[in-house]
Amino acid sequence: MFEAIKSLFNAKQQHDVSDTNNTNISVAALLVHLAAIDGEVTKSEQLTISKILAEHFNLDKNEVVELVSLAGEQEKAAVDYYQFTANLSGLEEKERINIIRLMWQVVFADGYNHELEDNMVWRIAELIGVPSRERAILRKEMKSQSLSN
Repeated sequence: MFEAIKSLFNAKQQHDVSDTNNTNISVAALLVHLAAIDGEVTKSEQLTISKILAEHFNLDKNEVVELVSLAGEQEKAAVDYYQFTANLSGLEEKERINIIRLMWQVVFADGYNHELEDNMVWRIAELIGVPSRERAILRKEMKSQSLSN
């Protein structure tokens, strides 16, 4: 019986690590797609994505490179956002709101807000359950920050 309980605990730990990896890949894939949605990925967008991922997930440079590469592969193979948003919608509200904040940082990284970027952030916010009001507040905050930099 002890072995059965131990086995369940180990399976739960492995599942948690997998969930974390899925979350990291999902967020990274959305950011990579967002940077490319207007037809051009700028150096400032690439740098912003790397910085965001390193800080948000506490990753070193090599881990960020690996995550961005894997996310790029996943993003290219995806037919829609569902595979990325499905596990994100289960996160706590604060974390979901933070993901939208990260997205706005990428949008304003190049100093230009394309309508396709707006649309994507709106769609992702809806899919992961971030209220419109929060999305709009974050947009305004991130735009102000980008103008002051």
